[in-house]
Amino acid sequence: MNLGFTSTEWIFGTIILDRLNEIHGFQVVANNLGNFAMGAVLTLEITLFSLLIGMVLGLIAALGKMSNNQLIKFVAVAYIDFFRGTPLFVQILLLYFGIIPLIFDATPVQAAIIACGLNSGAYVAEIVRAGIQAVDKGQMEAARSLGMTHGQSMRYIILPQAFKIVIPPLINEFVMLLKDTSLVSAISAHELTHTGKMLYASTYQAVWVWGAVCVFYFIMTKAISMLGDWTERRLATE
Repeated sequence: MNLGFTSTEWIFGTIILDRLNEIHGFQVVANNLGNFAMGAVLTLEITLFSLLIGMVLGLIAALGKMSNNQLIKFVAVAYIDFFRGTPLFVQILLLYFGIIPLIFDATPVQAAIIACGLNSGAYVAEIVRAGIQAVDKGQMEAARSLGMTHGQSMRYIILPQAFKIVIPPLINEFVMLLKDTSLVSAISAHELTHTGKMLYASTYQAVWVWGAVCVFYFIMTKAISMLGDWTERRLATE
């Protein structure tokens, strides 16, 4: 079937493919595309579940940090400062080898989601807090003058406006979290980086293996960024 290519183009493309097939590194990548894809899917799953946990914890911590209750504020600030002030890699090791085993027997993937979710929550908290504070104070005063409670005002007036404001930084956090999941390869979670590590250990094709890993990460982060841009445009027109 002719797809619009000339015979010269077909021959040229065939020659390039033949040359690539003669390269051992290309063969390694081509034969393991399925493994790379499964690793990428697990990376996305860890990122998605971690972000969901992070958004819930982040909202709670942001409201806690803005609370007038000193105990709640202290706990929220301590949580945010700890997870923002220590490396994610160390947090993963601490939780997987030290804290989580005291509670339940977690798999590497479960531990990865918990660690990344707790870390993400601290960053999301600051994003949400900044978004809430960016909403004009008159909005809260107007809502309270209409008879709404503080909770109702936050739920129906402030948070919906803050959500639109924080979309860009939240998308950025999503991208950063996806890249940070590469650190969970240290606890043998079989995500994309761990897949590359295992493949490199058996083939020693560093350029091809890690190059393929980079390409997969780039595709995922680019897709998330495009989705974020589309969401931002849709919200801007509403």
